[in-house]
Amino acid sequence: MSDLAVIRTEGLTKRFGAVEAVRDLDLEVHEGDLFGFLGPNGSGKTTTVRMLLGLVFPTAGRVELLGQPMPRAGRTVLREVGSLVEGPGFYPHLSGRANLSLIDAAGPGGHRADRRRRVAEALERVGLAEVGRRPVKAYSTGMRQRLGLAAALLRSPRLLVLDEPTNGLDPQGMRDIRDLVVELVDGGTTVFLSSHLLAEVEQICTRAAIVNRGRLVAQDRVEALLAPTGRVRITTPDPGRASELASGLPGVGLGEWRGERLTVQLDGTSPEALNRHLVAGGVPVRELVVERPSLEDVFLELTGGDSADGRRGEVPDAAG
Repeated sequence: MSDLAVIRTEGLTKRFGAVEAVRDLDLEVHEGDLFGFLGPNGSGKTTTVRMLLGLVFPTAGRVELLGQPMPRAGRTVLREVGSLVEGPGFYPHLSGRANLSLIDAAGPGGHRADRRRRVAEALERVGLAEVGRRPVKAYSTGMRQRLGLAAALLRSPRLLVLDEPTNGLDPQGMRDIRDLVVELVDGGTTVFLSSHLLAEVEQICTRAAIVNRGRLVAQDRVEALLAPTGRVRITTPDPGRASELASGLPGVGLGEWRGERLTVQLDGTSPEALNRHLVAGGVPVRELVVERPSLEDVFLELTGGDSADGRRGEVPDAAG
């Protein structure tokens, strides 16, 4: 991974009348990133993606893709960008293979000489090689989503912009697409992934940004967003003795004590030192776990719980 920014926005703002959908958004996606873009319903995610691709003009601020200004350099830049935004649209009476051929012919840089080979390879990569000649009207929602991803891969893009690429897929299909995205990044493609699936982003992304009500609230490496909280959970049949010993160490604050589980806050004392102190004091430590937040925890804290809708690990709706 390099420090070259393949996506950069500065002060990006979009107003629709009195509604400010995006405000002063500064994004930076580096070459080689698998970048997750998260936000609750109405947070400005889709509007931002459309501005990145030149489909919507910003009210203020600027966008650069692959070091070039958008939308002014769109004709040149978009030859190296693949995208799947807001669900793919196809001619239903034509086969998947024929649709991809038409898409390739209509866009810039699609060479006719190797079109058949590239279409076949794209269908193979998304698992549609066996049904490529079937009319799209006979495709399931998940198959159409896969076909849209195949269209985005036709030109071996340097940058791939995906808006909810696993929509409509069953669990195995979702896993296949996740594996494909990771494979593409390993092969040198930078991926910008807008998703409402927090667990998906946490599992595969290297960096992420969270937006709320049109504003950027966090942007960092995923491992930094999920840094340890400083709390440690201790499981022992003697929590009373563990609490007594832990309280005697400098920089240790006692938290909850429930059943055989004691929670302490460490400030200057390492988990290893605490464990040695407890064992030396005769406390049988069954488990000592350093607490780390999930991406869901971080998301809910930063957005004030805007995503709460009863579905764990998801932001309600992909719009915004």
